[in-house]
Amino acid sequence: MNKILRIAETHPLTWRLRDDQKTVWIKEYCNLNGYKALKKALKDMLPEDIVNIVKESGLKGRGGAGFSTGLKWSLMSKNTSKECSYLVCNADEMEPGTYKDRLLIEKIPHQLIEGIILASYALNVSRAYIFLRGEYIQAEYILKKSIQEAINFGYIGLNILGSSFNFELVLHTGAGRYICGEETALINSLEGRRANPRSKPPFPGVFGLWGKPTCVNNVETLSNVPCIILNGVDWYKSLSRSSDTGTKLMGFSGKVKNPGVWELPFGITAREILEDYAFGMKSGFFLKAWQPGGAGTDFLTEEHLDLPMDFNNISQAGSRLGTALSMAVDNKTNMVSLVYNIEKFFARESCGLCTPCRDGLPWIVKILKSLEQKTGQKNDIQNLERLCFHLSPGKTFCAHAPGAIEPLQSAIKYFRSEFESGINVKKIHLNKKIIGIQSNDI
Repeated sequence: MNKILRIAETHPLTWRLRDDQKTVWIKEYCNLNGYKALKKALKDMLPEDIVNIVKESGLKGRGGAGFSTGLKWSLMSKNTSKECSYLVCNADEMEPGTYKDRLLIEKIPHQLIEGIILASYALNVSRAYIFLRGEYIQAEYILKKSIQEAINFGYIGLNILGSSFNFELVLHTGAGRYICGEETALINSLEGRRANPRSKPPFPGVFGLWGKPTCVNNVETLSNVPCIILNGVDWYKSLSRSSDTGTKLMGFSGKVKNPGVWELPFGITAREILEDYAFGMKSGFFLKAWQPGGAGTDFLTEEHLDLPMDFNNISQAGSRLGTALSMAVDNKTNMVSLVYNIEKFFARESCGLCTPCRDGLPWIVKILKSLEQKTGQKNDIQNLERLCFHLSPGKTFCAHAPGAIEPLQSAIKYFRSEFESGINVKKIHLNKKIIGIQSNDI
């Protein structure tokens, strides 16, 4: 029991995980303080109390952007008192190298469901949606069963726990588009439309799902809410080593000895995660570069490993914390080939709405292919840099293209020689000779 309490106090998201990796269903979840936060909220708290507590806790969105959750809620709550509104849980985990939300859904589904109910109560929402990645077949089964369990136990339905709060939770599986990670594209898809981002303003908090105020939060974000309500703001802040509060699911993939995901305090260094949890690089491999949080984040190098893993420090180093599931790039990996593979993915997943993204990303892929095949032309690297500029933040309709060019621009910055080696120097000299001969003939 002491061990469980100690883990519960320091690992609020994962202390209920079973050793046999099986799902924690509702009876076991309730025996482990499950739905206590909901009972506390419905009995003793007003919706605005929950919004204020979440704001004071400093909880930031765990989907990658790191925006204040409480502030996002407060901006929407002004519009929810007299009209229908919605909460949408973004479970469309399509970021390459990211699998944290899947862990929470498949192993501790009721923690997420309780967080959704609490958030809905705080926002005066009577219907919420879980937008789930279509490929997560097992997660779909687990969520369907868990939602029905919550209904049977009286946590979803009419007059929950004797209160006046009515609530319905709907599970929706997506059609498999990366762009649905963008909240307005997700809303369009949920409405049955093409998954294109919407122009903002108006923001979803004012005009969202079916034209009603809508709040979109990530799985990990919502999973934090029950522990904050149950244990308080000061406790939540004490978990972190950083100005970013609470804990975060972080991990490492790639040629490491023990790839995985762990709940860790903000402020832990990347080196600690790599060496103490992932057990370092596999024999015969050395760290060449790493991405802090998904395919759409800038590469960093070994000299950045001692940076605290939080939003501010990683941003100051020229990258983004993103999902905080890092990818280790080994010394045997060619950066041109790696970036070529990443950009093919992003080009394919573009919704095609704006010209810079629709035409720019395939152009990048074409250039990278020629560089990988050692048939690159003299100005290819300069053209890639120009494309990075024209696809940067503020120049496209949404953040898809700016995210797509982050690995490219950083790879050129740190490993330019590998790109230069893809230029066909012999062909350039041959062309010069041909041009010279033609000029002499004239």
